Amino acid sequence: MTRNTKAHAAVLGANFIFGANYAIVKYITPAYLHPFALNVVRILVSLFLFWTLFLFKPGKVRLERKHIPRFLLCALTGVVINQIFFIKGVSLTTPIHSSLLSLATPIFITLIAAWLLREGFTLLKFTGLVLGIGGATLLILLKDPGHSGSNLLLGDIMVLINAVSYAFYLVLVRPLMQTYSGIQVLRWIFTFGAFVILPFGMQEFLGTNWAGFGLAQWLALAAVAVGATFLAYLLNVYGISIIGASATGAYIYTQPVFAAVIAIVFAGEHFSLTKLTAAILIFTGVYLANFKKQTETIQPS
Repeated sequence: MTRNTKAHAAVLGANFIFGANYAIVKYITPAYLHPFALNVVRILVSLFLFWTLFLFKPGKVRLERKHIPRFLLCALTGVVINQIFFIKGVSLTTPIHSSLLSLATPIFITLIAAWLLREGFTLLKFTGLVLGIGGATLLILLKDPGHSGSNLLLGDIMVLINAVSYAFYLVLVRPLMQTYSGIQVLRWIFTFGAFVILPFGMQEFLGTNWAGFGLAQWLALAAVAVGATFLAYLLNVYGISIIGASATGAYIYTQPVFAAVIAIVFAGEHFSLTKLTAAILIFTGVYLANFKKQTETIQPS
């Protein structure tokens, strides 16, 4: 197996983990664990694993002072707001809704990059933005009597806020990736993020009935904390280092597919015509919003 094939397999595996994560999070919270307590578990486990990895691959430890404010912003957008709103949102809505709404992230990246980085904002990107927002709006306003969410509207809005926050993070983190390795960036972002998330959810964490957890709950918790928070991030970083950011980012299209199949088979979700229409609008919007960017990446320099 070539390095490229391994990289593509790693990125596909990462997106399968992310896709499965929607249903797993929905299973474990809020039934067995408060969403804020789950955030504490994710941050503690990831922090431990990222710093343990440092023992095997030390790299650069000292941060340049001028980069600290950007690291703090990345921690706020990529860990704190992102994780808090994602977990809480998924606990209130359905896996299919949340996975499709998260797919809007590339559309927001295009909009934010045009604003912060002064990247070109063409008519094609504007059309993609309108279609993507239209699909997201259709999902949010969707009346779904057979759903498993306790508050679809609030959950959908929180997942959408998570997508916007993560889009800001992906734009803000670009300059840091030019100075530090991907693993080093993640290590410090999770470290700074822990100072906010731990106090925010520690009361719920300490109040959790851990004795009531069976094997299924522990496995689900490990899948979220180790699989979707640590392993999937590493697989994506590995993919970016070999096949590039554009090819790695393209695999985000597979997440709603994995999420929908798992949710339908294991969580009893239903995939209606309205959801299909919203999915087509969002997929088309993402494609149009990123079309020029993708064509530019394959041009010879």
